[in-house]
Formats: sequence, C-alpha cells, structure tokens
Amino acid sequence: MSKEHDKGMSLIVKVITRLTVGLILLFGIFIVLHGHVSPGGGFAGGVIIALSFVNLLLAYGKDVALKKLPKTAMSFFESTGALLFLTIALLGFTGGYFFLNFISKGEPFRLFSAGIIPLCNIAISLKVGAGLFAIFVVLVLLKFEWEKKE
Repeated sequence: MSKEHDKGMSLIVKVITRLTVGLILLFGIFIVLHGHVSPGGGFAGGVIIALSFVNLLLAYGKDVALKKLPKTAMSFFESTGALLFLTIALLGFTGGYFFLNFISKGEPFRLFSAGIIPLCNIAISLKVGAGLFAIFVVLVLLKFEWEKKE
C-alpha cells in the first residue's frame, strides 16, 4: 500500500466519507439557497459546507483535504464572501438606503422571490464556510507542530 492509503482513518471510514461528503456539501448548498423560504440560511449552510471539508480532513488526513480546498482558495472564498456582502450592502445606496432591496420581488415561495436575501445568504455562506474550515485547518496544523516538538 502507498503512504497515501496509510494516512487518515480506517478503510471503512474512508469509504463512508467518500459516499457522504458530496451529499453533505449538496445539503449545505440547499440550505443556503432555500434559507429565505425554509429554516436555514447563509450561516447554517456555511457551517454544513465547512463540515463536509472537515469530514474529508478527518477521514483522509490534511494532505488530501488541502488538495481539495487549498489555503489560497480558503482565503479567496472568505474574501470574496465579505466583498460580495459589502457590495450588496453598498448597491442599496443607489436607491438611497444602505441594504436597500434593489432586485424586484418575485412570487412567494419561489427560489428567487426574496430580493437580495439569497445573494446575502450566498455571501455569508462563503465567508462562514471558508472561515470555519480555515480555523479548523490551523488548529490541526498547530496540533501536528506541537506533537513534532514533543
């Protein structure tokens, strides 16, 4: 067996993770996109998205997880989420108010019926998901560094 197969947890955990991580990610995206219609939203969906990558990190080890979402991508997504949220807030100034809804409302209970709220949810989910995963990666790397010193 190669060294890649030796890292992480057992084969059973890796197989289950391989089968479920996509579903967890898809569920997080669903929560984000339907946050204005059903319970959920940007924060809850962002946490679920981050946990799908944390699941990869725990099952396969840090090398595989950082191949899927490298540190530069985490930083990019977190910054993009913050800038997108700020842009949405400032675009309301064109109508005279901060966070003014500049998108026309659609039919109730439709995906794009809430104006800027789905866009805000997407921005928040990018910020929260990338931020939480980055925090978890930093804590894992610190743990490995402390174990090397001892």
